[in-house]
Amino acid sequence: MRRKLAAGNWKMNGTTAALSELEALTRAFPSPTVDVLICPPATLLHRAAEAVRGTGITVGGQDCHAATSGAHTGDISADMLVDAGANTVILGHSERREDHDEQNEDVRAKARGAMDAGLKAIICVGESLEQREAANTLEIIGGQMSGSIPDQSTGENLIVAYEPIWAIGTGKVPTLNEIGEVHDFIRARLERRFGEGVGRSVRLLYGGSVKPSNAAEIFGVSNVDGALVGGASLKAADFSGIVEALEKT
Repeated sequence: MRRKLAAGNWKMNGTTAALSELEALTRAFPSPTVDVLICPPATLLHRAAEAVRGTGITVGGQDCHAATSGAHTGDISADMLVDAGANTVILGHSERREDHDEQNEDVRAKARGAMDAGLKAIICVGESLEQREAANTLEIIGGQMSGSIPDQSTGENLIVAYEPIWAIGTGKVPTLNEIGEVHDFIRARLERRFGEGVGRSVRLLYGGSVKPSNAAEIFGVSNVDGALVGGASLKAADFSGIVEALEKT
């Protein structure tokens, strides 16, 4: 049985004051029945890890370098994330792919480094609006999976997040059938590549304008094991509604 996961990506948001939202979340879910993960900016990671210590909530990073150390000014290694208290890292988010020109092979190298350091890697895949309208969605997703997911992946160290680029932060959400089609496709591809056991054990998240008002219906879709949430994870009151909806599925 795959354990459900509600993951919050704070992106480039949050200073010390934002930790109060994390503390409110720990009070609301002292013992959550699903996995709850918050990925704050790197400047808050260590303090966030201290804030959730002893609770059922964990913290993760938003990116890491493929190398363990070296002359990479401004970058953060997977070992550094672990040292700061992270157990997971988001990789290949569309904003990294677009803003920093990250290619599938870059994401794959980072994922190998993260897994070698003992981190779980949330590898993001997703199509643009133009690709969706051209009916190329599954081809794009398949290519991103083949190029971005390393061979050492298992149900313990890999999570795949489907985030249609055109739905991130726009308020637009694919239909439930569209979400189901992609998630079923991802599951089938994982089973084909890694075998039925591993393929079925990898958790699949949906991301893109998830909020308390639509979470329950999204979580009812085939092969949706949770959500990777952006803006709605910044406030404990909003994210709590999503966690509650996931706990009820």
